Amino acid sequence: MGPGLIREWLGGIGAIAIFCREIISSLSHARLSFGDLVYQIFFVGVKSQSVVLITGAFTGLVLCAQTYFQFHKFKADPATLAVVSVGMASELGPVLTALMVAGRVGASIAAELGTMRVTEQIDALRTLAAHPIDYLVLPRTLATVIALPLLTAEAVALGILAAFGLGVLVFDIDFGNAFWNMLRYTGASDFLRGFIKAGVFGAVIAVVGCYKGMNCPQGAEGVGKATTEAVVYSSIAILIGNFALTMILTKLLS
Repeated sequence: MGPGLIREWLGGIGAIAIFCREIISSLSHARLSFGDLVYQIFFVGVKSQSVVLITGAFTGLVLCAQTYFQFHKFKADPATLAVVSVGMASELGPVLTALMVAGRVGASIAAELGTMRVTEQIDALRTLAAHPIDYLVLPRTLATVIALPLLTAEAVALGILAAFGLGVLVFDIDFGNAFWNMLRYTGASDFLRGFIKAGVFGAVIAVVGCYKGMNCPQGAEGVGKATTEAVVYSSIAILIGNFALTMILTKLLS
């Protein structure tokens, strides 16, 4: 990694930091349209439910199966669903939900704002003394931050339910022992960690998508590049941020 690439990375981090400061500043003075916020919540949340629910269900099934196969070797079958519930609530639920939403919503945000930039619609807003952050970025950011914890809750609930059905009906795990172990070893802090992570990941997806869209190069190729970079960068940030948040939140909530 040469000095030029390091300067480019540091410059990009600084630009995103300034972009985040503008978003936070707009919270104090922007007159947010309730209709725009509701539409963005519908677009981010309701329209992402199908892919999120499928992801949550089959993640719970796979985690249950793999945990059971290993625990069965030393007769610890009743602990299977406790591992699934903790893993889904604090780790897999928020991370996989965020990755799915990044692929769908992050790409859409970057493509939409990138097209508006290429067609000079963002410049037209500035000409009319309308700040693009207030009208374009803030509703999308708030909607993603609100919707992602709700989507995560759905994915976690369905994943645990699917795992419970697989464990009891297919693997013949005792219902009472499995349920008791799940309640004993799954605490409120596990779900709280997952929801906090989901909110942070939602902010990451929206900020990266909006930044890439509003700063994309001219032309159709620039819009495509911005869309790809929005998904890649937000996914990498989610995976790195998940480790950092796990270490921090475990210390704070334990």
